[in-house]
Parts: sequence; structure tokens; C-alpha cells
Amino acid sequence: MSFHGDKYQTFATLLEQFRSQVVSQQLDARGIQQQIMLLKQFFQQQILPLDEGPSPEQSYRTEMSKQLHLLEIDTIFFQGARQAATAAGRLTAISDRLTKLIEYCHAVTKL
Repeated sequence: MSFHGDKYQTFATLLEQFRSQVVSQQLDARGIQQQIMLLKQFFQQQILPLDEGPSPEQSYRTEMSKQLHLLEIDTIFFQGARQAATAAGRLTAISDRLTKLIEYCHAVTKL
């Protein structure tokens, strides 16, 4: 397990809870936006400071940072969706991106 595995495991748990809310449509666009802000805050405060130079873990952190940014863009598109089918597609994209972030967290904990 990665030296910092506990922080990544906590982040994965937060992501899984959020994904569950997205899939069950418990959140509106504003709620999704707020959750993403909280996730980014956790990532910036708990994960990014773990940077110890070039390592496989650092590569995952870089990808996770990109995915979080893309998640924000997905949310903007979700907010702009005017038809139910489009909104559903955007929620699927958000859920898929969360799944990818969770997979990255698990991969880091196995390093």
C-alpha cells in the first residue's frame, strides 16, 4: 500500500458517496457544484501536499487533478442542459469521471 494510502482511501470514499448521490439523482446542479468544490478542496489540502517529486504516485495525482477540472466542465454542461435526455447524459459523464477518479485512488493505494 502507498505510504499515503489512507488519504487516498478517504478521498475514494468521498468520491464514492458523491457518485452514489449523482447516480440516484439526489443532487441538483448547485448541489453537484458544491460537492465538487468540497472534493477539490480535499484534494488540494490533503493530496497535493503529498508530492515528493517524480513517482508513479505523482503521475496519478496529475491525472486526478485533470479529471477534477474536467468534472467541473461536465457540471457546467449539466447546468446548461435543457432537455431531460441531455441532462441524463451529462449525469452519466459525471458518474463515469467519478469512477475514473476512484480507480486512480485505488491504484495509488496498491503502489
